[in-house]
Amino acid sequence: MTAALTAALDVVIVNWNAGEQLRACLASLAASEGAEHLRVVVVDNASGDGSADGLDLPGLALTLLRNRENLGFARACNQGAALGSSDAILFLNPDTEVSRDGIARARARLEAEPSTGIVGARLVDAAGQTHRTCARHPTGPSLIAHTLFLDRLLPGRVPPHFLRDWDHAETRAVDAVMGAFLMIRRPLFARLGGFDERFFVYWEDADLCARTSAAGFAVRHVAEAEIRHRGQGTTEAVKDRRLFYFLRAQVLYAHKHHGRAAALAVLAAALAVNLPVRLGRALVRGAPGDAGAVIRAGRMLVTALPGLLTRGGR
Repeated sequence: MTAALTAALDVVIVNWNAGEQLRACLASLAASEGAEHLRVVVVDNASGDGSADGLDLPGLALTLLRNRENLGFARACNQGAALGSSDAILFLNPDTEVSRDGIARARARLEAEPSTGIVGARLVDAAGQTHRTCARHPTGPSLIAHTLFLDRLLPGRVPPHFLRDWDHAETRAVDAVMGAFLMIRRPLFARLGGFDERFFVYWEDADLCARTSAAGFAVRHVAEAEIRHRGQGTTEAVKDRRLFYFLRAQVLYAHKHHGRAAALAVLAAALAVNLPVRLGRALVRGAPGDAGAVIRAGRMLVTALPGLLTRGGR
């Protein structure tokens, strides 16, 4: 299978205070095979660190869209995708650096298999260790169990969300790939209505993969496409909002795919168990900052209850 990138590809990067990571990501794109065929759109969600300034790189076609406020990951992805026209779109996190042929290999796999709608890459850390990022489709019971930490308490009986028991060394069909590197056919993306913008951040990739499978297309992990990924590169400094949006997204996913009863159960598990356990751990560790973040996340979740309970996040 050829690894030459010979067709135009739209690359959408959503930036929020990514610092120098964004520049490193763009530099890796400029140095990648077939860079002349890339059309990069950076959607900046009102960053305050200057990371969206001075991004022009020789040999890289780049468009910058600045939002006046943080509109969330899913909405910003849709904005960026709307500015392109190629047959495929790559959604790429700013805390990634692509290998020379990683994008080309992923695109070749997508083009070679008409039944495949989405491809992901093998994500590795700075030491070259593979992140086990492919995931299972969440069920109602699994969402509840994971919110209750049962996958950690009963590892042999409750499977984790991610496929941790598989080394990700071979290319194969999976339920879901991570949105840090997610390449999708544009006609399919349009047919699905893009990312569901109710997911401000988190779980929007799992939702898109689930809808892709429901539409009859495969989601495939491409092991030969290697991409360096830092992970949590732009949300580490906002632990309270990160936790809130994660728990909120779980409830939204449960409501959308498994009904209101499942959503209520996930929400109850979050408020009655997940948040108190996290708070207790932070206090035992003597980490008042983390404890404060948990309390603030809980307050935000309670504030969001009316929309979650009555309109499924709409």
